[in-house]
Amino acid sequence: MGLFRDRDFLQTTEGFFFCIVGPSHPQDRVISYLKYVPSRFGVWGKGEKRFRRVMSAYTIPNLLETFSFLEENHPHYLFHSPFYNITLTAVPKKHISKHYKPEHKLAKLVKTLRLDPLQRKLTRFAGFLAETSKVSIEFLGVTGSLLLDIHQPAFSDLDLTVYGLSNSLALKNSLSEKYVSSCSAVKHLEKKAVKAWCARKARRYPLTPDEAFQIYKRKWNQGVFEGTSFSIHPVKSEQEVTEEYGASTYHPIGHATIRAVVDDNTEYLFLPAVYRVKDVQIVEGPEVADIVEVVSYESLYDSMAEVEESIFVRGKLERVVDNKTGREHHRVLVGSAEGKGEEYIKLVVD
Repeated sequence: MGLFRDRDFLQTTEGFFFCIVGPSHPQDRVISYLKYVPSRFGVWGKGEKRFRRVMSAYTIPNLLETFSFLEENHPHYLFHSPFYNITLTAVPKKHISKHYKPEHKLAKLVKTLRLDPLQRKLTRFAGFLAETSKVSIEFLGVTGSLLLDIHQPAFSDLDLTVYGLSNSLALKNSLSEKYVSSCSAVKHLEKKAVKAWCARKARRYPLTPDEAFQIYKRKWNQGVFEGTSFSIHPVKSEQEVTEEYGASTYHPIGHATIRAVVDDNTEYLFLPAVYRVKDVQIVEGPEVADIVEVVSYESLYDSMAEVEESIFVRGKLERVVDNKTGREHHRVLVGSAEGKGEEYIKLVVD
């Protein structure tokens, strides 16, 4: 089955679809979240092979609902990590029936003559991205329902992956230029749609509509292509994955609210998004002197803060121990189950 990468999908022996999270996994399992399950009345799929979406929104409360479903019906997909010190969902490799890889699917679609309207639009979009960014199409992929062949042309989105930091930055720069061009094929949301987006985020996250708008203005990887919404998800190349599962142990020591200055954001495009920080002020929580990073598993907060910008952060405070050297530091994690959707990263707007 090869390398398990962020945004790949797995189908299990029961027919469930799990989306892989991040690049580091235990030896016998793959960390992932449950997204689709077979359902006679599901709106995804075709004919008798129908699916319903279990993960209706990418929020911690919705994620916890999938935990409850699995705990009650399929507890073998729950896994307590002794390194992360949390229970999470992870598919045992013996329960994997198929591994779906975004880059393989896109390469296949590009060569296929008979496509439905959404698949054709996807190949046009991938070609547009490759041409305008000078990123080879072999470094792009398709994820979500299009990857699984359960999409519905009437309402499914275009969800793409891009592999490698330099390719991701090239796409970011190219799309940022295209958004300000009146004749471009890609657009940001119209004013009314932006307002609705901000209102929706304010309902689901501890943000005001104005704070959500500050985040939206930085969202280079969400927009509209030929009338269809799209998202683009940067994924590390194999060479860029620096930490193996189990290399460090993370000890929870409560929650904290901090203000900090971003010192390095090299990994802020990926999941998890990482911000190295300096000049940390603890507003609330345990007094520790060596908080050096903010890590977000909430994709809302990726690509958000630039170097030397200040951020407010509420999240789980963890003591990180390098299992090889014994060195320690602290980090604030945003998107923990313990946070129950109350964690955030906000830009400090002076």
